[in-house]
Amino acid sequence: MNKCTTLLLTTAILLAGSAAAQISIDRVEPQSGEVSFADSIRRQQVERDAFSLAKYRAERAAIRKERNYLEISASVQGTLTSFNDPWIEVSGGDNSIAAIGTFFLDHIFTKDKFSIETKASAKFGYNRIKAVPEGEEGEVGIWYKNQDEFWVQTAPSFNFSKNWSYGAMLKFRTQFANGYKARTQQKEIHRKSTFMSPGYLDLSVGLTYNCPNKSFPVKINMSPVALSAVFVESKQIRENFVYDFSEANKEAGTRKYVEPYGVPSNKTSKYEGGSSIQIDFDRKFGNRDVLRYRTTFFSFYGWISNLGQKNKIAKFSDYIAAYDKWEADGKDQETKPTLPIHPTVRWENTLDIKATKYLTTSIYFQLYYNRAQSYAVQTQAILSVGLSYTFQNKPKPKK
Repeated sequence: MNKCTTLLLTTAILLAGSAAAQISIDRVEPQSGEVSFADSIRRQQVERDAFSLAKYRAERAAIRKERNYLEISASVQGTLTSFNDPWIEVSGGDNSIAAIGTFFLDHIFTKDKFSIETKASAKFGYNRIKAVPEGEEGEVGIWYKNQDEFWVQTAPSFNFSKNWSYGAMLKFRTQFANGYKARTQQKEIHRKSTFMSPGYLDLSVGLTYNCPNKSFPVKINMSPVALSAVFVESKQIRENFVYDFSEANKEAGTRKYVEPYGVPSNKTSKYEGGSSIQIDFDRKFGNRDVLRYRTTFFSFYGWISNLGQKNKIAKFSDYIAAYDKWEADGKDQETKPTLPIHPTVRWENTLDIKATKYLTTSIYFQLYYNRAQSYAVQTQAILSVGLSYTFQNKPKPKK
């Protein structure tokens, strides 16, 4: 055999034989020790239900509705009468326009035993008919207001029993536009009233009783301590008041105080201390609330101011004589005669008859007695039909 064959056979024999190897491992003794683990993850309990923004807003809205009562009502009434010239020439007549707008708001916030009620009312009306202005010739259409007043009242209170609470009441009242002596007399010298001339502010502290009978929801506020303020800010109004003490006016019962609205002519305001009472009644009748009657009776008596009043003369004829003598002697303010303060009475009544959701007939009547303005009782009555709308977020709660 040649050398290559010998080499191949030798290699095959070596590969076919078994091979063995020996590996030795040294013995190692491990060292024991305590091992501590640190948990850096903050653990927090998580509710199974996930947070819902819509649910949160719904809950807050439910709380607001539970604590707040809101009523807003507005109405517009008006009449328009129009004739053409041939009609007027044959049958007579006069073109006229009359419009009255009213607004009423009532909001009550209640939390536990505390509550605060805020009310606001506004009434404004104008009419236009033809008349002859003073000092001019020929008829012209003249606008003249027939109703003008707005007031705001707030009354915080705290219930100490089921039907009784104690708190305060603040009410402000005035008018929007200028008022004149007559339709044909609308110059500055004829102006009788304007914004804050007069203006009235009543503040009282006392007890309030709420009748538990739902069919007779009357509320009586009795204030042993009260303040009544009158403002005549317009100098023109103060100068326009005519102090007419003629016998004709005396017999007619139209004699007025010397001061405009009871405010001394050299001042712009007057404050009186005394006591007051206010009675409120508001009830709806019928299954669909087709009838609603609201009435408010308010009376103030300035007995505290009466105690500190000087030179009081109870009899009117004696007062006139003393006043004339005071003017002749030089008008010394220290000796000026005064009349005792009489109680002020204001009684308002509103009857709403709802024909449809948006059509309402309203009857309004007011009785007013204020000796600082007139010795006679003042009354006004208004019957109106027109569009109205009322919004309520829920039935009115019983306080």
